Amino acid sequence: MQADEINLKKKAESAIGKKAAFGEDFELEKFEEASKISKPIENMKELDEESQRTLLQVGVLPSEEGRAGTLLMKDNAISHTSLKDKNIELMSTQTALQKHEWLKDYAWNLVAVDADKYTAKSYLEDADGYFIRAPAGKKTVFPIQTCLLLGSKKVSQTVHNIVVVEEEAQLDIITGCTTQKGVEEGLHLGISEMYVKKGATLNFTMIHNWAENIGVRPRTVVHVEEGGTFVSNYICLKPVRSIQSFPTVRLEGKGAVTRLNTIAIAHPGSELDLGSRAVFNAPGTRAELISRTITTGGKVIARGEMIGNAVGAKGHLECRGLVLSNKGSQRAIPILEANVDDIELTHEAAVGKIAQDQVEYLMSRGLTEDEAVGMIVRGFLDVGIKGIPEELRGEIEDTITQTALGM
Repeated sequence: MQADEINLKKKAESAIGKKAAFGEDFELEKFEEASKISKPIENMKELDEESQRTLLQVGVLPSEEGRAGTLLMKDNAISHTSLKDKNIELMSTQTALQKHEWLKDYAWNLVAVDADKYTAKSYLEDADGYFIRAPAGKKTVFPIQTCLLLGSKKVSQTVHNIVVVEEEAQLDIITGCTTQKGVEEGLHLGISEMYVKKGATLNFTMIHNWAENIGVRPRTVVHVEEGGTFVSNYICLKPVRSIQSFPTVRLEGKGAVTRLNTIAIAHPGSELDLGSRAVFNAPGTRAELISRTITTGGKVIARGEMIGNAVGAKGHLECRGLVLSNKGSQRAIPILEANVDDIELTHEAAVGKIAQDQVEYLMSRGLTEDEAVGMIVRGFLDVGIKGIPEELRGEIEDTITQTALGM
């Protein structure tokens, strides 16, 4: 073991009991380590109908039609990989680390192993996950799809993903995170490190659809170089016990741009502590952080933070929340920090119920009250996300309708 690895291990071991800054604290000892052995799946269509339906609900197509590649991770093992676009690299993180000596400089470079107990556990368990690389100048026609499936009861799934989009390349990724039927309790720990090189673009969509007693702790950091673009869409519409996520995008090159969209519904019993952070470390960088959250009885904390360290940077932070139940709560926490004089950061935050005059106006146009509320909720959650599969779009519509009707 090299000196750097020894140092990282010591850091991780020192942090294995370190609580995270935000969110419910989970006792790691209550969850067994998920299996690293899984029966290989040659064809996703061989899965049973229930499993295929589970994948569809998070935007993962078992047919793999219209996808450049597919990777399925069940518990802590890679069950399936396939690749149609030979310009792209797609494999398990552990396989990639063995194949590419240079990748060691990228692994655990953005996310600190001692950030909290969840990152420490992921490092010490040598977590696997997906590695995706778009070579310089290559642009995918179709997205890569990945699925992180928690398939066993009362276990912890540890994931470590690394994405590298090289100069002038473009890559689209759809990641679905979900639980197999019958798995009601568990813990998901997901580490993601993403590198967007000069002039490159990464469009990343993540859909969460967990069981009602799952704890979810993603840890994501993105590094964007000069002229690079990172767009993130995060969607969570179904009941879950607890999610705490606060991805950070570091705009490290001149003219780098990011947009992060968050759409979430907190059902009774759910605690969602969500948000995003943009750090402007280079001149002329841009960021837009958009959050739309609804509570039907759960707890929502919507965080947003922008840290301006470079001249000519511009950023806008928007947190909006709807309260559809007296038993639910919404809290918006926008933070703007300017450390240079030539910078423009703005924010807009609002939480509350649906305005009755809007409902009455739509009813005067011939809609029922339920139809009016449904239309308002749909409009509220629409932030212009593109590329959502039709199967998932239908699922989202159904969820929104049920939420609007109080079902």
